[in-house]
Amino acid sequence: MAKQDQHSDDSVLNSIKVSRIILPVLIGLLAVGYMMYRQLDMETFQSVNWNGHMLLWVTLAIVCYLLRHWAYSWRLRGLVDNQFSWPKSAELIVLWEFSSAVSPTTIGGAGVAFFMLAQEKLSAAKTVSVVLYSMVVDTLFFVLTVPVLFMMYGSNMIRPGADSGVYDVAFWSIIGFMSVYGLVFFYGLFINPTAIKRLLFLLSKAPLLRRFQKSLRQTGIDVVTTSKELRVKPFSFHAQALVATSIAWVVRFIAINCIIIAFVPDVATDMYNQLLMYARGESMHIITSFTPTPGGAGFAEAFFGGFYAEFISQGISTIAALVWRVVTYYSYLIAGAIIIPVWIAEVLARRREDRIRNGF
Repeated sequence: MAKQDQHSDDSVLNSIKVSRIILPVLIGLLAVGYMMYRQLDMETFQSVNWNGHMLLWVTLAIVCYLLRHWAYSWRLRGLVDNQFSWPKSAELIVLWEFSSAVSPTTIGGAGVAFFMLAQEKLSAAKTVSVVLYSMVVDTLFFVLTVPVLFMMYGSNMIRPGADSGVYDVAFWSIIGFMSVYGLVFFYGLFINPTAIKRLLFLLSKAPLLRRFQKSLRQTGIDVVTTSKELRVKPFSFHAQALVATSIAWVVRFIAINCIIIAFVPDVATDMYNQLLMYARGESMHIITSFTPTPGGAGFAEAFFGGFYAEFISQGISTIAALVWRVVTYYSYLIAGAIIIPVWIAEVLARRREDRIRNGF
């Protein structure tokens, strides 16, 4: 059984290896290259003012992402009751974001997050708690903010243009799905964990899932343990998680505003238009969260111009989209490429030490 677990761990390590950055990078660059070929001419490129204004606002976008990283690190530290140091939390968030960046957005990095946290000597129940609770509060953020933004802007918050109907359907379908699975996780963590345990035990008996029988049953047991722990947590525990989550998501979308202001100095900076730009960021993220490519590569770059059509011209939007993705997406691929080999070496070294200590 230990050999099987080790083989499973090795498979997960392979799933986050640095070589997997090649595919999302190629997809993204091909998408940007195609858009530049179709939409960009040298006159448009030369019209971009690469000046102090540009540098200031791109720097602010980078600051937004540094703040986002800090917020997620703060949340992780809180969820593990400060078992991780700040440097360790920051490192693990890079790994978490990297795994999301190289996984299709329909899958995300949750599976790797389970494995990653388990390697840091967290109990199985604590690992389940961190990942599922994170998914709940992330979903809660959108469930709370989307209705408010929709009341302010209506369908205009989703995407402008004659083709917006298709995006409306996709947007509300995904929001509905997110709400359902968020509610299921919330129900399992805080209301009736036994029901989730029974469901997982039932699923473990299905022929197609039989090879996951042990992990499904263990997860069911861990959900019950996790629920008991979360129910006795003080209000400050939940408040910190929600505040950290809100900061992380808000600055993520504000970074887009900064990029657009960088490229369009005369863009409307009143609260109404800036909040509309922010709302479009939420909408675009929701729609691209169910695309089949790693990290939404290709789709995010292609969608950018359409979602912000009234704020930035088509040709310049192609350049802006590339800068935006470098700041918000490729930066994690680069950071992951640097950190992951070191982390994997540490994990393997600890595993060898454990085998020697246990006489294997």
